[in-house]
Amino acid sequence: MNRTVPNEELDLLDRSLIQALMIDGRAPFSRLAEVLEVSDQTVVRRYRRMRTGGLIRVIGMPQGRRVGLFESWLRVQCAPDAALVVAEALARRPDISWVKLGSGGTEIHCLTKARTRADRDGLLLDKLPRTRRVTGVSAHTLLRIFVGGPERWCGLDVLRPEQVAALERPPVLPGLERHTLDEVELALLSVLGRDGRAGYPELARASGLSESTARRRLERLRELGALYLDVELVPTRLGYEAEATLMLTAAPARLAEVGAAVARHEAVPFAAAVTGAANLLAVVVCRDTDALYTYLTERIGAVPGIERVEVIPTLRNIKRAGMLVEDGRLVDP
Repeated sequence: MNRTVPNEELDLLDRSLIQALMIDGRAPFSRLAEVLEVSDQTVVRRYRRMRTGGLIRVIGMPQGRRVGLFESWLRVQCAPDAALVVAEALARRPDISWVKLGSGGTEIHCLTKARTRADRDGLLLDKLPRTRRVTGVSAHTLLRIFVGGPERWCGLDVLRPEQVAALERPPVLPGLERHTLDEVELALLSVLGRDGRAGYPELARASGLSESTARRRLERLRELGALYLDVELVPTRLGYEAEATLMLTAAPARLAEVGAAVARHEAVPFAAAVTGAANLLAVVVCRDTDALYTYLTERIGAVPGIERVEVIPTLRNIKRAGMLVEDGRLVDP
């Protein structure tokens, strides 16, 4: 049964709740209700409706640089009749968090988060090259994320400044040393990767800790910046019908400036400096192809320092932030 939430049902309160969860994905329902100026029951009902309908999912994710993950953006070329099969196989891997089809259905884009260099190299040098009907692989290491992950998307901007301030958490201290996740923390992340709002009894059972200790360990991970809460959604369910990946080339001396400028665009939920011939990757979501054209000509075209742009339309999302996408819904992998 298709349980997607129609676009017209997403009113101002729905969007306000989504933005509030982007600020603090584990804020208690009572706190969310207070900030949004509605009843607790209303917030619970709205959240459950959107989550059950597969529209949104709050997910706890490890912060790659802080915990030592090897993060790469892969472009995998396939024979036309094999791309979907290969993409679905990649989506089943727990070390791959994003998978999408582009370029006429012959190219797969995916984001890997390998725990060790050996795991990453095994995928790039052994598994993918030996996969039948894969014709080419290029890997781009993520060097610096400008927006996406712990850096929030500015495309959903419906809350008042005082509401945003009421939900903001203290910033993570810069310059902290790398944090090595232990087995208990990995167990916590395993649960939070499916439901970032999982209750402390469930986290305690999964980790073997008491509820109070599980609460403290989770809070410590957030304070260290080793864990962040992400709100994943399917853009089409919010009316964004045109999605594309941009591979941008900027002069090295202006890369940080260009990356910061692109990250401020409301159409860009993810942007990162990467290795390769193109040194900036950006994911763009627009209302339609006409809006995408306007964005490219008026916004990207106005950013000083961009020397080249490759636009790769997204044909289908297979996996988003660890969640599979089926019939426009986010489902467990």
